[in-house]
Amino acid sequence: MKLDQFTAISPLDGRYLSKLTELQPIFSEFGLMRYRLLVEIRWLQALAKEKSITEIKAFNANTNQFLEKLIKNFSVNDVKRIKTIEKKTNHDVKAIEYFIKEKFAKNKTLAKVNEFVHFACTSEDINNLSYALMIKDALHKIILPKLNIFIRDLKKLARKYAGLSMLSRTHGQAATPTTLGKEIANFVARLSRQFDQLKEIKILGKINGASGNYNAHVIAYPKINWQNFSAKFIRSLGLEINLHTTQIEPHDWMAELSHMFMRTNTILIDFCRDMWMYISFNYFTQQLKAHEVGSSTMPHKINPIDFENAEGNLGLANSLWQHFANKLPISRLQRDLSDSTVTRNFGMSFAHSLLAYQSLDKGMHKVSVNQKTIKQDLHQHFDILAEALQTIMRRYGIAKPYEQLKKLTRGKTIDRVKLLTFIDALDIPVKAKQRLKKLQPENYIGLAVELARKV
Repeated sequence: MKLDQFTAISPLDGRYLSKLTELQPIFSEFGLMRYRLLVEIRWLQALAKEKSITEIKAFNANTNQFLEKLIKNFSVNDVKRIKTIEKKTNHDVKAIEYFIKEKFAKNKTLAKVNEFVHFACTSEDINNLSYALMIKDALHKIILPKLNIFIRDLKKLARKYAGLSMLSRTHGQAATPTTLGKEIANFVARLSRQFDQLKEIKILGKINGASGNYNAHVIAYPKINWQNFSAKFIRSLGLEINLHTTQIEPHDWMAELSHMFMRTNTILIDFCRDMWMYISFNYFTQQLKAHEVGSSTMPHKINPIDFENAEGNLGLANSLWQHFANKLPISRLQRDLSDSTVTRNFGMSFAHSLLAYQSLDKGMHKVSVNQKTIKQDLHQHFDILAEALQTIMRRYGIAKPYEQLKKLTRGKTIDRVKLLTFIDALDIPVKAKQRLKKLQPENYIGLAVELARKV
């Protein structure tokens, strides 16, 4: 059976392929090979600039242009050639090296220095930098902009509905009022904190040889300060150097990133479930589209599928992020290969996360606030003012205020008339009594409006 989007085992490469095209050039086999090629060429260019390495003369503009074209014009046909080479070498990074040397055969200057391709490098020197660049590009070019737009849209919603009073539910039961804007603002604040951490994470890399000690580097050119040289090179890629490693960069930063994503996605799962509940209360109404089917058998339904799809993908992403965090920082002694197949799956965690963010964005643009239902629900629960009354009673020294209001309200339907009768009988100052009489469920919201606008 021919592999295409309809025969792919993973829905990421099948059903959802059209939604993930941004990630394809980064996390595909094509992407990995291209990043490896980039690192190999940038390393060679850095070596050529080093005056102490007299065996390579600084590349002129034409030579550098030739190298840049190798990167820019890297194609699927190049991938196929590398895979052909890999069948002989049984080593994917060595196949990249031989591929580059084949290309250099067409350039006299580069043909003379082709043995400086992959100079003093172990495969992990190339791989760790390649994955670091892949993650850096996916994070900063795709994921963070998407999250930023979502948080920005939520912030607008929080401010717009800062003053829309709403019944709270604690333990699923009617509770002290809030505002819709304040509840959305809570998520804005939580997500913003995680966003800032994701944005500032230091993505690390190493290029220090087979056991992390620059052994081959020093034996070849003992006078070069290889620590400074490698640090400068890694910074030129937009990464930070990790000086203390074994053969592999220990992946602690990958675990940190994974935990950041897990926290972000967990907050969004919480948001999905709240939105699901608000839709079920009819606090949010979903957009009607004549051609769409909500249920295969119940014509009246519009299912909150975008929030459900988001929740599912967030869960899948987090299961992968958790495995990355638990597995990648562990490697037997100076190196084992058990991390290799794991790091190849980073694209899946990004993909499931991105699908979730897309579903959330779609879902939020399909709902509108039903102010009428929110207000009606609030007006049916004068019993929630019991907290306010008993707190004022405490202030003025009235005995057993909690117990009195428990007797008045628990298991009973309380309206405004019953509440006013109770207030009239209280032995408290007139001003306090007048203040309580003005109290309504919709204006017992504390500092909710200020907090919503402050986010």
